Amino acid sequence: MKKTILLPLTLIAAMLFLATTACAHPTPKADEGTEMAVTDMSTLLADTIEVKSQAMGRTIKNVVIKPEYYITYNQNARFPVLYLLHGADGCYSDWSKKTDLHRLADQYNVIIVCPDGQDSWYFDSPIDPTMQFETYVSKELVSYIDSHYRSYANRYMRAITGLSMGGHGALFLAFRHPDVFWSCGSMSGNMDITQFSDRWHIRARLGDYENNSQRWHDHAVCNQLERVKASDLKPAQNIIIDDGLNDIFIKNNIALHDKMVEMGIDHDFTVRPGRHSWTYWVNSLDYHMMFFDKAFHRGAELLRKEAQSNVNN
Repeated sequence: MKKTILLPLTLIAAMLFLATTACAHPTPKADEGTEMAVTDMSTLLADTIEVKSQAMGRTIKNVVIKPEYYITYNQNARFPVLYLLHGADGCYSDWSKKTDLHRLADQYNVIIVCPDGQDSWYFDSPIDPTMQFETYVSKELVSYIDSHYRSYANRYMRAITGLSMGGHGALFLAFRHPDVFWSCGSMSGNMDITQFSDRWHIRARLGDYENNSQRWHDHAVCNQLERVKASDLKPAQNIIIDDGLNDIFIKNNIALHDKMVEMGIDHDFTVRPGRHSWTYWVNSLDYHMMFFDKAFHRGAELLRKEAQSNVNN
């Protein structure tokens, strides 16, 4: 199909999608009539879904963006998945409102999933049973996506990244679940939450730092590196980390990089001009997409080799 035909469909889908995914509005139900009066193409390209979390006993909203090839190409084709996380005080529709996810999904033929992480920091809170987002994202959501979409149900074809709190969350989840996420990244992530014990709702998830310092230590990304080093899963994870020169977390990102170099953990690390802002993150996402695209191609080759080996055996 020519691009001159595909582009208008993408723009129509994007406009309809953005009009229906504000954080404060409920997901339309099938019996709400006019709320469901959208084009078939829009419905196929962009979904706002609610996924039931058994761990939390409630449903969580998510945006799912599919590439046009998902509906215009071989209907048996499967696609890699990028899980894209928002920051503190944000929501599931942040990324879709700030950048053109349809363009990226089409360019790289990838499904993009943006979960509503609320202010969870993407770990399972030991004090709040309604905030179990490590379990939700790494198990419940991944299982839902693999069972409801034509995704590759394989670690090689999954990536996770995010901004700020989402950057922390992406590395935290990937480092603790390398069997789920082969590729991971962080944009301006808070790599050491213990340095910010009174900010961004972390205290509400872990308790006060003064009486729970070990708990805080155990939930900081910088203290997950021994897991990465000790992992027996091969090949090792693909890791990309970046931050802006004037970002509030630049010092602990550099410290994490230095520690990873010392431990011999391969990763890409970049410092570019920029602050803790959407201008920086939208630009950064393009670099992450290129990085993950290369990983997905390597992953596809590994899957082909494994399939051939199984046939020969």
